[in-house]
Amino acid sequence: MNLRRSAAALAAATVLGMAVVPAASADTPLPPGLYGTGDPTYDGVWRQSYALLALHTAGVTPADSAVAWLTGQQCADGGFPSYRADTAKACDAKTEDTNATGIAVQALSAVGGKDAVVKKATDWLTSVRNKDGGWSYNPGGASDPDSTGVVIGALVAVKQDVQASQDSLKAFQFGCDAKPADRGAFGYPMNGKLSVSAKATADAVRGARGAGFVVTAPTANTAAKAPDCASPDAFKTLDSPGAASAGAAYLTAQLTAGGGHLTAVTPGADKPTPDYGTTADAVIALAANQQLDTAKTSYAWLAKNSATWSKGNPAALSQLVLAAHATGNDPKNAGGANLVQQLTNLGPKPAAASAGPSASDKAEKKDDTSGSAATWWIVGVFFVASIGVGFLISGRRKKQV
Repeated sequence: MNLRRSAAALAAATVLGMAVVPAASADTPLPPGLYGTGDPTYDGVWRQSYALLALHTAGVTPADSAVAWLTGQQCADGGFPSYRADTAKACDAKTEDTNATGIAVQALSAVGGKDAVVKKATDWLTSVRNKDGGWSYNPGGASDPDSTGVVIGALVAVKQDVQASQDSLKAFQFGCDAKPADRGAFGYPMNGKLSVSAKATADAVRGARGAGFVVTAPTANTAAKAPDCASPDAFKTLDSPGAASAGAAYLTAQLTAGGGHLTAVTPGADKPTPDYGTTADAVIALAANQQLDTAKTSYAWLAKNSATWSKGNPAALSQLVLAAHATGNDPKNAGGANLVQQLTNLGPKPAAASAGPSASDKAEKKDDTSGSAATWWIVGVFFVASIGVGFLISGRRKKQV
């Protein structure tokens, strides 16, 4: 990812859930219907879509104003940018991206009733698909596994065939010619080379399994396996499920080494720090690969340790709600916290909810709304992964060079 705002340090801190995006100033109040109080410039569509997905999955019907805010972000040609401050103005096509559009399709497909918006968006996505079957963050760039994984989830939501796109993911997987510890991982392309990335691996595993961000907890538990490199072509012959299983085996090893969570190293630091967001992504990816036991172990770690990271952050709370769903856990009792109510408190009053707030929930609401929103999904703006080779600054929220 190119950092056109020269914010590598902010990007890395955000990936670890430690950076706080400034709240909107009194001079620029947030539009009605939007979840969270942080500046939506880089992640408005992303966090709104995530919130709608999580609430719908938890049995809460989002307010009409929340859905209308998201549909109002769509450009005339069907694509979505990260954020449109003035929806009365025509979009600059250069600002539209596959990640915002892909997650918006998933969210609007889930809540229902927006078929025309969804069709325009999916038509746009298919029109900007690369010849290799994958997608870049902005149309015209080289395909990457993160963007491809997001769009696969969108097309699966509208029941389109994605096999060619799933096959394209294999080009990003490290095989028998890589170091043993890296085999099975997926890499993010940067400057003509692939860099091992747990984030890219989680997105690719989910995509290779034909899954979106909402994954139902599997009823069976399987072990992830990477092929035996006694044959140097072992990875080349894998089908999509086999490639996903090898990627999941890599994630499992990384999670086990971290004591149930993934880590990254911020610029200027010499010690790894827990990477909450990518750990949540990995939980969903492993559940999609039917690795329920490993996914549950990592979700338990998140439920115990992620309260500070997720507080006041709609995207982070949504990730945790969806990770709970993927592992069969109750997001209304995650380590004693009601994640669903916390998320509900950050937006307009829902049209309907599966349960009303308790006294403790009301206390949480008072506390939650007093702070500014920390933004994991500026990771949507700046994606950083670091495993062994320093920092990979890659791309969900910026155009690839």
